[in-house]
Amino acid sequence: MKLSQRAQAIPPFLAMEFGKHAAALEAAGHRVIRLNLGEPDFGAPPAVREALARVAREAALPYTGALGLPALREAITGFYAQQHGVQLAPERIVVTAGASAALLLLTAALVDPGDEVLVGDPSYPCNRRFLSGFGAEVRLVPTDAASRFQLDLAAVQRHWSARTRGLMIATPSNPTGTSVPPAELAAICDWARAHGAWRIIDEIYLNLADADAQGRTAPTVLAHDDEACVINSFSKYFGMTGWRLGWAVVPEAMVPAMERLAQNYYICAPTPAQLAALVCFTPESLSVCEARRAEFATRRALVLAGLRDVGLPVPVLPDGAFYAYIDVSRTGLDAMAFCQRALQEAHVALTPGHDFGVHGAGRHVRLSYAASREDLSEGLTRLGRWLDSLAPA
Repeated sequence: MKLSQRAQAIPPFLAMEFGKHAAALEAAGHRVIRLNLGEPDFGAPPAVREALARVAREAALPYTGALGLPALREAITGFYAQQHGVQLAPERIVVTAGASAALLLLTAALVDPGDEVLVGDPSYPCNRRFLSGFGAEVRLVPTDAASRFQLDLAAVQRHWSARTRGLMIATPSNPTGTSVPPAELAAICDWARAHGAWRIIDEIYLNLADADAQGRTAPTVLAHDDEACVINSFSKYFGMTGWRLGWAVVPEAMVPAMERLAQNYYICAPTPAQLAALVCFTPESLSVCEARRAEFATRRALVLAGLRDVGLPVPVLPDGAFYAYIDVSRTGLDAMAFCQRALQEAHVALTPGHDFGVHGAGRHVRLSYAASREDLSEGLTRLGRWLDSLAPA
């Protein structure tokens, strides 16, 4: 059987690969500190879990419409109004089987073979895999600490070409946990719109971003660019990774195409997850999620202090999500070797920068502080002992 060129060309998702190796070590009797995956350890808010138990007792859980339950789409628009002061029509919300399905639909709707799309380097690998899977020529734009490892307008303008049809930006970002300043993001979107290009903005971590100096919630791009396509998810802020539930906000003109694509690609998002997710937007559940956001800030402080103590610098401090992007070049090890040896010798699972791009990938490692404080402290202690055991670089 001959596999497609697409299947043969796609590289492994290293965060998951290191997870497999960690599982093998655990099966052999070792305790592994898993700091490789962006998976909050809390799980869904208690009221949401209780709602799922009630839903599971229903005799029938039929398909919903391809765009999602009307009540859930309405609840999501209420969330935007409450959290961000943005009024949206529920018809613009497309409920999806995880944010990955939102990416699937958007790339299918917007990308033709040969279209050039600008994506920052480093960035979440699956985003560009969807783009290239539909024939896009993904142009990775190198970023560095000076731009907080994010695209800025100057970089977009330098790399723009006559073939550029769109751009994708995640803010806050995976793997760096850094955000694009709102004014900069607005300028980038204005430039792209003026050149007839679409904008996909990944806001999966938006509600885990720091508030500004006045205590205001980080704004959605939709407050400035109402025609941007936005991706979000129940996985991170609501802690519902395995529930496979996300959403997209799209211009009204795109909704019929998104509906046809969803009908054909996966029919609908999981009905039990949609029904239970209605409880996410109650004051009780939102209070739980806000407490967890504060907990992530505490964990971030713990991790940054611990990394500093063991001599592993973080070039740009994160302001959202739950990641630290570590420079390991002082160790004399490339990122892949660093992660392999840290797992085998210290039993700490991390993710090498090679997952997230090319520029500077060999110097950087991602640590996820979505784990408990106890695991974070233990992981940092193990890394410190292991680093002390290395021969001088």
